[in-house]
Amino acid sequence: MIAGIRTGDIIFLDIETAPSTGSYEKLPENIQLLWDTKSKFFREDDETASQVWDRAAIYSEFGKIICISVGIITGVNPHKLRLKSFFGDDEKQLLSEFSAMLARFKPENEINLCAHNGKEFDFPYIGRRMIINRLPIPQILNNTGKKPWEVKLLDTMEMWKFGDYKHFTSLELLTAILGISSPKDDLDGSMVARTYWENHDVKRIVTYCEKDVIAVARVYLAMTGDSLIDDSDIESVTFFPKA
Repeated sequence: MIAGIRTGDIIFLDIETAPSTGSYEKLPENIQLLWDTKSKFFREDDETASQVWDRAAIYSEFGKIICISVGIITGVNPHKLRLKSFFGDDEKQLLSEFSAMLARFKPENEINLCAHNGKEFDFPYIGRRMIINRLPIPQILNNTGKKPWEVKLLDTMEMWKFGDYKHFTSLELLTAILGISSPKDDLDGSMVARTYWENHDVKRIVTYCEKDVIAVARVYLAMTGDSLIDDSDIESVTFFPKA
């Protein structure tokens, strides 16, 4: 346990994102031009902006959130993990539902969010998409004017860095070296866009996202010297619409 933070006061989190449209050609012309400019920094000389459109998912200006999964640890000896996912094609709706979930936790200043590489990706991505969708940013994600000790965002990659700012370690690598089941046994991040836009297999994406949350929770527990969570003590309360 981190000093002053109870395990039960942490919401473990992961998001999955996809390009905002199924293809570059479906973008408005002005957004196409802006993606042309953005993608020049990473595409090869023989690649077109259209060919690298699948990479738009990682940029909050060009992508959208299709799933947010959260997990809360309850109980001691053994710990139990309760999962819930907000997902679908309507990003504004899932963000609103996620915000409503956060608002149910009182007092709000005692709750912490935890994600792997969350400070570089998940947390700012959610905040930016809230603004784009004209939604109020949840107080826990709005760090403007806050003192460092008032920020309630935890990051397992930052914990692993031990202050080494140039070091990057993937969640998959951390789970491997810590002897934790890999969350990448079906999908990986590079496959999500195609799974969403070509197959629309949202259930598969949600399952993958929840596996990431389980992995983050287990990594956090391992790094704080706590006992891990058995598969039999994990419950998902996500309900999928009938086909």
